[in-house]
Amino acid sequence: MSTYYQLNKICPICGSSLDFCFSHQVLDKYFAKYYFCKTCGYLKADDPFWLDQAYSSAISKADTGILIRNLSLLPKVASILYWLFNERGEGRYLDIAGGYGILTRLMRDIGFDCYWNDKYCQNLFARGFEYTSELGCCKAVIAIEVMEHLVDPLTFMKETIAMSSAETIIFTTELFSGDSPPPISWWYYVFKTGQHISFFQAKTLAKLASLLNMNFYSSNGIHMFTRKNLNRLAFHFLTTRFISLASFLIIKKLMHSRTLPDHYLMLND
Repeated sequence: MSTYYQLNKICPICGSSLDFCFSHQVLDKYFAKYYFCKTCGYLKADDPFWLDQAYSSAISKADTGILIRNLSLLPKVASILYWLFNERGEGRYLDIAGGYGILTRLMRDIGFDCYWNDKYCQNLFARGFEYTSELGCCKAVIAIEVMEHLVDPLTFMKETIAMSSAETIIFTTELFSGDSPPPISWWYYVFKTGQHISFFQAKTLAKLASLLNMNFYSSNGIHMFTRKNLNRLAFHFLTTRFISLASFLIIKKLMHSRTLPDHYLMLND
């Protein structure tokens, strides 16, 4: 392997050396280099100079799963927040990098006081409920399909915690195990959009959590960093499909929807 690829490549998460993995074309016109950390399992695109073009539209037209993803994650996120914490859904919540505001609106429709924030996307469905620091601290942050878009995941997490004062972050991203997946065998690279530039293993997320002085929980595609000590078995069951759906029906009856109150609030705004 040429030493050219090894020069000054340090993992931004654990500080170990990064090894060159492969090159691949992104956006059908640029060749990107990908590096892998054997210590923490982090895989990243090097110097993603193409991001401005990749985000000419904040959400790719290839993201055909945007609605079903939000609808399927809603019961799991709601169940975790309602049952695993003492507040029973009380308090303020932040949907960071919330895209069009779909999940923010759905969370408010159940009864959660959820707010939207996204530097790069227009808020279409949760207008009037944008988060600002003046609103105060949040009980938890939700970050759905955000991590794979980040140049510096650790800094993002630190800034999000500082902004929201939250002790819990619930998020999703696809994980891999072992060595870096070959380019032709893993759909999650999505080279054609150029937006996915960071990839994680469970041990990568565990390292991130330790650097943030937080506990790490992961099950059924849902990951969580939190300063609280929670029941891992309960977390696992609440993220299963059927238990989360049954739980969701109960939560909807116990909480008070904000749909109509929000309607009147916006009329009088």
